[in-house]
Amino acid sequence: MDPVAAADPLANIRPDGAYTELEKLLRLRFAAAELALFARRASSAASGGQVRTRFRGRGMEFEEVRPYQIGDDIRNIDWRVTARAQKTYTKLYREERERPVFVWVDQRSPMFFGSQCCFKSVMAAHLASLLGWAALGNSDRIGAQVFGDREQHDIRPRRSKHALLELIHQLHQSNRRLASPVAAGGQNALAGMLTDARRVSKPGSAVFLIGDFHDFDAACEEQLFQLARHTDISLFQVSDPLESRLPAAARLTVTDGRRRLPLNTAAKNLTEGFAASYRRRRQALQKTCAGLAVPLIEVSTGDDPVALLRSLYGRKHR
Repeated sequence: MDPVAAADPLANIRPDGAYTELEKLLRLRFAAAELALFARRASSAASGGQVRTRFRGRGMEFEEVRPYQIGDDIRNIDWRVTARAQKTYTKLYREERERPVFVWVDQRSPMFFGSQCCFKSVMAAHLASLLGWAALGNSDRIGAQVFGDREQHDIRPRRSKHALLELIHQLHQSNRRLASPVAAGGQNALAGMLTDARRVSKPGSAVFLIGDFHDFDAACEEQLFQLARHTDISLFQVSDPLESRLPAAARLTVTDGRRRLPLNTAAKNLTEGFAASYRRRRQALQKTCAGLAVPLIEVSTGDDPVALLRSLYGRKHR
């Protein structure tokens, strides 16, 4: 291990380069210790778990007795107190609940791009690892799907470090298979991947979708609507500044691995058309998420994922 990392586990954990570093993904567990993905609030989840929350209902631990109110379950009436007080009283319980966490990560070829600190695929892997470590630290079950151009890896939700290590392993392996931002022979469509996410995400789950959503369309919007009906979704859209704006007054050469094409970014119609195309895609996704009340978190390849998630889920922030 790096001597600096041994002395300070949080040193040098920012994503950089074109490929993930397994040691960094593992050391993110120290940064995730400060994250709480869910605020302590009333919950409607139906299954029992190990983490006690501040809501009441049928459960394992008695909370208190109070006067019966319309809508209370009659099975919870405390007949002894009722007989003694000559007024109906009901028992309340402090329940134990869990919320399964499901992480969906895009590792397709278009994610193999970046002009800042790291590639989009690397940033997505760091975000997924941080969310996984945070969920495990909260004793939630962890499940995941990692998608490549033509393959996908499903990880069954488990409350186990093995599930998270399997996620990190699949992220690292899928990331290392990327070699070009252009897929050879086609790739999985986003709509199909969202359909798979619906298949494996149980009602009440917290679902984190991480990708660039470059092929988001009407079919994806329908799948996202169906997914949002029964789960709590958050979208992390990973992008690079060069995707939204070409550098001014420069001559660039782009290639797909077979052909080379010169670009004169001094041409105003080229730069404006490029920026407008990106804005349309971005605004379409923003509009969909706003209509579904789904949080959309925009992440750049130059951002610090630890600082970003602390601003969203930091325990002190909570």
